[in-house]
Amino acid sequence: MTASGRLAELGIELPPVAKPVAAYVPAVEAGGLVVTSGQLPSIAGRLVAVGRVGAEVSPEDAAAAARTAVLNALAAASDVVGGIDRIGRIVKVVVYVASAPDFTGQPLVANGASELLGDVFGDAGAHARSAVGVAALPLGAPVEIELTIEARPA
Repeated sequence: MTASGRLAELGIELPPVAKPVAAYVPAVEAGGLVVTSGQLPSIAGRLVAVGRVGAEVSPEDAAAAARTAVLNALAAASDVVGGIDRIGRIVKVVVYVASAPDFTGQPLVANGASELLGDVFGDAGAHARSAVGVAALPLGAPVEIELTIEARPA
């Protein structure tokens, strides 16, 4: 099944590409790879949650936010390659988690994104990953996600 078919089956629509909040582009392609800029968990320009995980945001809400952020990253990558079905493989996912000082569950938060990628792309969604705790993220977001994907030839 195609990625677009799987998204439809899951009842998920890719959002419009999020407008950059500073001087960058949402994604770039080079040598068959697409790298996204960090994508926040926003819907229609509004963050779905604000704060640090383990303080103002629960790990469960942060995992849901990671799912939203990875959809934004997929939208940016899809826009560059000409559609979600042109994504051949998810290569790497980097998940930044704004964390309370004693929070150590970053990998569980990142699973919100990783599991969705597996649901959409199957084996091609299996990826390398980093889950990194940070003091703060842009606009007070609890998570920020970057993707590296391999594009299918046209």
